[in-house]
Amino acid sequence: MAKERSGAVTFKGNALTAIGPELKAGDKAPDFKVIDGKLNEVTLKSSAGSVRLISVVPSLDTPVCDQQTRKFNEAAAKLPGNVKVLTVSLDLPFAQGRFCTTANIDKIQVLSDHRARSFGENYGVLIKELQLLSRAVFVVGADDKIKYLQYVKEVTEHPDYDKALNAAKTAAS
Repeated sequence: MAKERSGAVTFKGNALTAIGPELKAGDKAPDFKVIDGKLNEVTLKSSAGSVRLISVVPSLDTPVCDQQTRKFNEAAAKLPGNVKVLTVSLDLPFAQGRFCTTANIDKIQVLSDHRARSFGENYGVLIKELQLLSRAVFVVGADDKIKYLQYVKEVTEHPDYDKALNAAKTAAS
């Protein structure tokens, strides 16, 4: 059974439990199995050799998640070519596709962890009580080591976009 971290995250001030480890910069990035909009399996190895900026959101259909996804989609065009931007949520792939079409999300890959929840458990972002992913950002280098991460304590708050984007640029150079 995965480790539980009580009080690791809050939602509107209420303490919740995160399932999985609390990763640190320098750790080897855990593998995961998520699915894309065509129901194909995607793993960490699927983007081997690239720098990955992984944006984690509870649900694309909420205001902060919407803004976070749009912000990273817009920023993706300005990142070095060896940086891949991924957004992971527990939303169904069909809902993700609808969101991406409506919001013109076309520079990032949006992935669903609804089937196995392996990303959530392996990266320590699965919220036990809500069965949603907590907000976080990970930058994984081409060497599969975590270069930067931010677990956003309060789910309704934004991550530090500038720090994440700068970390991705640094890892790519």
